[in-house]
Amino acid sequence: MTERRLVIAGTGSGVGKTTLTIGLMSALMKKGLTVQGFKCGPDYIDPTYHTAVTKRPSRNLDSWMLSKETVIDILAHGSKGADISIIEGVMGFFDGKDPKTNEGSTADISIITKSPVLLVVNCESVARSAAAIVRGFQLLDDKPNIVGVIANKVGSEGHFNLVKTAIEQECYIPVIGYLKRELEIEIPERHLGLIPSIERGELDSFFSKLGDLILETVDFDRLLKLSVASSLKRTEAPSLFNNKSEKIIKLAVAKDAAFNFYYPENLELLQSYGADIVYFSPLANEPLPMDVDGLYLGGGFPEEFARELSQNNVTKSSLRQAIQRGIPTLAECGGFMYLTDSIETTEKKRYSMVGVISGYVKMQSKLAALGYREINGRNHNFLIDHHQQARGHEFHYSTFHPTNEFDYAYETKGMHGTKQEGYLNQNVVAGYTHFHFASNPELVINWINHCEEVKQRTPMKLTDK
Repeated sequence: MTERRLVIAGTGSGVGKTTLTIGLMSALMKKGLTVQGFKCGPDYIDPTYHTAVTKRPSRNLDSWMLSKETVIDILAHGSKGADISIIEGVMGFFDGKDPKTNEGSTADISIITKSPVLLVVNCESVARSAAAIVRGFQLLDDKPNIVGVIANKVGSEGHFNLVKTAIEQECYIPVIGYLKRELEIEIPERHLGLIPSIERGELDSFFSKLGDLILETVDFDRLLKLSVASSLKRTEAPSLFNNKSEKIIKLAVAKDAAFNFYYPENLELLQSYGADIVYFSPLANEPLPMDVDGLYLGGGFPEEFARELSQNNVTKSSLRQAIQRGIPTLAECGGFMYLTDSIETTEKKRYSMVGVISGYVKMQSKLAALGYREINGRNHNFLIDHHQQARGHEFHYSTFHPTNEFDYAYETKGMHGTKQEGYLNQNVVAGYTHFHFASNPELVINWINHCEEVKQRTPMKLTDK
């Protein structure tokens, strides 16, 4: 594993972590370095920016969903062949699962991975007071290794020098650079238009421009010196990424602009335990690939493509056929929405979906659910039964309105208590919760074994007729 890595942390949300992170990545690439991106927490969006800039798959590091050993395993695996790893933080540096501890926070990841930290500070309307902000972060917990500061939203080079002087005098760490606030740098198409724009390369010029700006105002010689990290030792336990089985089953995975929220580790664990993954695009009206034994419909933005998806009858018909014949199916969030009868948009327009789950999904402007989830299974759930647990998260703006009675798929526990969640019907497990299989790889074994059992019972395969 590379011995150079940095955590880019913020004093809070909205201070410019993502802008600075992708700018630093771009600048390092311009200097000829191979850069690996990581994101703290369960975010799906920011890693797509990292991937677009570095041309290497970005990965999530989450100390609540995953064990410390697994976090280190993912870091080691992702960093192979890279000259430096850049780990983007989440929210404020100490914000995580519990206000009383560092669990699930950027600070926790920095401690587990022994990574030096660059603190991003919004310096708009402050000068010497910036030192008080940084000093407070230093004093709250002495275990993180905060090695430097980047000042964001400064008014001028003179303003930067005031901030720099105060912080370096009072906090004894260097301020290695800045970005001006009048640049008004905003990541274009931050949310729903992100995936197609990146795939078409429309953000490449923005990434390049941002890298050039960062090169002008950040001391990269100092940055590289600060990035030297302590070596990490893994336990003797086998890596998650070691192949454990020959290919046993073929698994279809929906992947396009409407469905793209997958942890790389989920797919890699499936492959490791014997799944041959084949991709298809519901948005392109592609049928489910022939001879598949399982189906994975991940999250994404089906509501943004509801009209197109409603018209793509080839895909919808092939999914209905496969599910009716009993193909073991997991549908998470956007995939769950797609399997219902219809989606009602915020404009009150309703579009028909696959129709294997009786009910409709209604989009709303306010957040419906957000947060980590402890997941407990139920009887007859092929993925996670009643004596098994896993961890994941939930984040959506829609609500499900069933038209018939149904069985819940699992029980979830979050900050606001325990609830019954999801939809369970024979070989379909669906719901708003996103699973992280690395929290319990037994789920992968359960799924593949069940696919193999169904495969042996039903020799007739789906065709594209």
